[in-house]
Amino acid sequence: MHTAIHWFAHNPVAANLLMVLLLLGGAFGAITTNQEEFPNFDVKVVNIQVPYLGAAPIEVERSVCIRVEESIEGLEGIEKIRSVATEGMCNVVAELLVDANEISVLNEIKSRVDGINSFPTETEKPIVSKLALTRRVVQVAVSGDTDERTLKEIARELRDDIAAVKGISQVSVEYIRPYEISVEVAERELRRYGITLNQVSQAIRSSSLDMPGGSIKTRNGEILIRTTGQAYWGQEFEDVIVLTRKDGTRVSLSDLGIIRDTFQEGDLLARFNGARGVVVNVSQVGSEDLIEIAEDVRNLVNRYQNEMPDGISLNTWIDTSFELQERMSVLTKNAGGGLILVLVILALFLKFRVAMWVAIGIPVALLGTLAVLPFTDITISTMTVMAFILVLGIVVDDAIVVGERVFGHEQLGKSPLTAAVDGTWEVSVPVIFGVLTTIAAFLPLIMVEGRMAGFFAPIGWVVIFALVCSIIESQFILPSHLAHRTRSEPTTGMSASWSRFQGRLAGWLQNVAANHYMPFVHKVLRWRYVSASICLGVLILALSLIASGRVVFGFFPAIEGDRVYAGLELPEGIAAESTSAAAAQIEDAAKRLSEDMTEELGLSRPLIRNILSSVGQTVDRNGPGRPIGPGRSNIAEIVIDLAPLAERNQISSKVVAARWRDYVGSIPDAVKLSFDSAQYSAGSPIEYQLKGKKVDELREAAEQLKAELSRYDGVFDISDSFRSGKQEIQLELLPEARNLGITLQDLASQVRSAFYGTEAQRIQRDQDDVRVMVRFPESERKSIGNLEDMYIRTPDGNEVPFYSVAKFEISRGYSVINRLDGRRTVTVSADVDRTMVSPEEVSASIRQDLIPNFQARYPLIDVELGGEQEERAKSMTGLLVGALFSLVVIYGLLAIPLRSYLQPLVIMSVIPFGAVGAIVGHYVMDVQLMFFSALGIVALSGVVVNASLVLVDYANRQRREGKDVMASILHSCVVRFRPIMLTSVTTFVGLVPLMSTSTPATAPFKPMAVSLAWGVLFATFITLLLVPCLYLMVEDWLHQLARFKAWLGRKPAPLRESSLGGSFTGSGS
Repeated sequence: MHTAIHWFAHNPVAANLLMVLLLLGGAFGAITTNQEEFPNFDVKVVNIQVPYLGAAPIEVERSVCIRVEESIEGLEGIEKIRSVATEGMCNVVAELLVDANEISVLNEIKSRVDGINSFPTETEKPIVSKLALTRRVVQVAVSGDTDERTLKEIARELRDDIAAVKGISQVSVEYIRPYEISVEVAERELRRYGITLNQVSQAIRSSSLDMPGGSIKTRNGEILIRTTGQAYWGQEFEDVIVLTRKDGTRVSLSDLGIIRDTFQEGDLLARFNGARGVVVNVSQVGSEDLIEIAEDVRNLVNRYQNEMPDGISLNTWIDTSFELQERMSVLTKNAGGGLILVLVILALFLKFRVAMWVAIGIPVALLGTLAVLPFTDITISTMTVMAFILVLGIVVDDAIVVGERVFGHEQLGKSPLTAAVDGTWEVSVPVIFGVLTTIAAFLPLIMVEGRMAGFFAPIGWVVIFALVCSIIESQFILPSHLAHRTRSEPTTGMSASWSRFQGRLAGWLQNVAANHYMPFVHKVLRWRYVSASICLGVLILALSLIASGRVVFGFFPAIEGDRVYAGLELPEGIAAESTSAAAAQIEDAAKRLSEDMTEELGLSRPLIRNILSSVGQTVDRNGPGRPIGPGRSNIAEIVIDLAPLAERNQISSKVVAARWRDYVGSIPDAVKLSFDSAQYSAGSPIEYQLKGKKVDELREAAEQLKAELSRYDGVFDISDSFRSGKQEIQLELLPEARNLGITLQDLASQVRSAFYGTEAQRIQRDQDDVRVMVRFPESERKSIGNLEDMYIRTPDGNEVPFYSVAKFEISRGYSVINRLDGRRTVTVSADVDRTMVSPEEVSASIRQDLIPNFQARYPLIDVELGGEQEERAKSMTGLLVGALFSLVVIYGLLAIPLRSYLQPLVIMSVIPFGAVGAIVGHYVMDVQLMFFSALGIVALSGVVVNASLVLVDYANRQRREGKDVMASILHSCVVRFRPIMLTSVTTFVGLVPLMSTSTPATAPFKPMAVSLAWGVLFATFITLLLVPCLYLMVEDWLHQLARFKAWLGRKPAPLRESSLGGSFTGSGS
């Protein structure tokens, strides 16, 4: 190492080239690395979808979901199996272990599911895929007073043009129903011609088809043969012949009934700013650039505007690139403010030119980190910038120690080159190992488990890259710059005045160290056992506060965005008109809210820019893609798009959500009404999963748990996942039917064909998958009387009334059936006002007061945490393991350079005091302790030991030169006073802008900054006072141990260094 330092110090060209390489590499990385608001992380989940169209949830569960679960149960690599049975669909989700091989597990699941041969014949082919989270970039709303087909075709054309743009690969159209060709044949027509719906379907299959016929091999070449007759549009099916009589007359589909080329039956309607609309959703995939995608889409939409028909408008209503730029702008301003404060501190306490060369280490380390990013999966995101802010004052610490020591050697009269080499070499071991301990402290961020791991890992990696670059700069680049800098002091002007002021300030700091700090620390050392006892008492008091539960760690508060979502759910089976009217009520409340708050805040433009209302389907957010369907009549979701944060006077979207809730009031018959402003969250703040076999017992237990949650202040939007389904008509075959040869299969298939329909064909029309359905007209499917008036065909072709061969009873089923690991589940969830109560406090109270009695009353029901609390348990477990691993690594990194087993423990004694300082900082700044706070405390452990390592290493060096213990430690305290104070202050002030900002953009990250800044500040005073005490106490104990060994061996006791001072009881001599 000495050779490398010497070579670079004597070769400034090499040092400058190395610096330029890091700077240019960083500039290149800043240009080429993709940007996104939050890191993209992989979800290890395999999704299995099995459509069973027309089936009730209970049928879907019994016939499909359970069979899928049993087929994949016990597969290696699967952690949990969740399934959801809804009307017409079974969705099974297999959550994989963190270390599972996704491709291998996916292939095994697909093989087993494809091998199931006991599915009902009406089910479609299972779809097995790895769950992929989409990242929404831009949404374009196409709206106007026109019909659904026109809007869909315009949106599809826009989608195709956007997808053709280079760099954009995923574009979809939302809030549209799939196309369908419906052949509707009335009962009287079937009886008139003596045919069945199945015969009509078969006639379509036989007449509408394209089929290859092989080839003819002639002398001139091969000629292909194929039959072409596939119908693609509704009118082309009119000429399909269904029946040919003996007299030659024919009956076509147009003679039998009505052919409708329209949309699937269902209830799906979207309104954008009051007009019917659809949305074109552009998503980011892989390494596509978010900023470029947004810009390309905006340019294309601007060109389209002039081509739109009258009454049709295009609006780019969601553009996450603006949100990214806004959040990055706020964080960048914080980083810039921190950088300026760090430079000011350096210029105040170091010679100006030394300070500037030391400060060069900051851009070199940060740009060097950016140079590495293109070769990793890390993007430039909010978390990356957050990491840069955290490391801003840390990366300069090693440069401060080197610069200060080089300057000290120059004061001894050495030549610049010799001083640069000797000064750097003197502190290279503690500097390098100090940075390595900091790196070790950030390892837990990489080791966090759970869904949030991908969120925190970029912080750890970016800090580690920056610290490595800081070592390179401080050991190879900085010595060369210091050795060859200009040393002439300014004599006139502003520079001379600043130099004199800086000299007086440096002299004052040196005077404090020599004339105030040294006498005080000398007294502390003489009363070292009393001093250590006082520190221990403070630590015990702080730990007792944590152990008593008075200090509560939250987990991950939701990150706010510029949109607020209102979700509405009404009883199953309700008319879509009722849901649409309720959604309109919520929209009207939003308009009134916008008018009032715009006036209250004195805004020049409306607070709410756009309103999207979706009836029949929830609004698309970042997450897994949804299957296209016709919609459900009982659900609606309304989204309001707010003005950017800076344009709405920094008003939190949570405040807007609370006001909107008040304006809406109550919705009649609402099963669930919730308001959510989170752009990113770890799940519901309160969530419990009840697992059991009996649905009635689960429902009763869920009601009791909901009642208990309602007793807590600040807990709202309490709901459960149990939903009563639509009314069901359950058919049963009469004994008389069997005499006619009618089976239950005959009855069920004929009723299904009439009311749900028979799928005659599925055709590919352009990019649409269009089903051709044969069924009764809608007018004959509106009442129970239509079922009673139906005729059932016997095997010999006769017709008998429905009521003569079957009976039915009306009951009510389930809307949805949730299952977890083979058992039915009901999920109880709630939101929390964190200003009144934390989710952790509620969960702790429930666990202590309710769960024991609850499980005694319901012994067959298991209660598990879900949502945010489940993620908290996983993440905290990973963080705890990572913290223990980090402490072991730090101990090893300290023991190696110190060549001692006990001195590392002396140095690490400051770590718990750093945690105390972090907690105190949260109270002082009125910031709630969060998971980010815990991350900051863990990362703090590596930062706070650096100063102690430099102090102890210098004391050891003094002792090796022949000085006694007391003189060595006192001299070390005085010599290291300025660099220790300077490194601590730069770390603190680098985080001051972030701690001082209270905008929603920075609120989630503020706790980590508070932990790091206040922990370093508090630990600095402990380093300067407690560490010297412990250093001497270890020497006391080693001396006593040596005397005891001498006594056992009957040898003379070793001489004690007289300057240790005082007895071993802690009193002064």
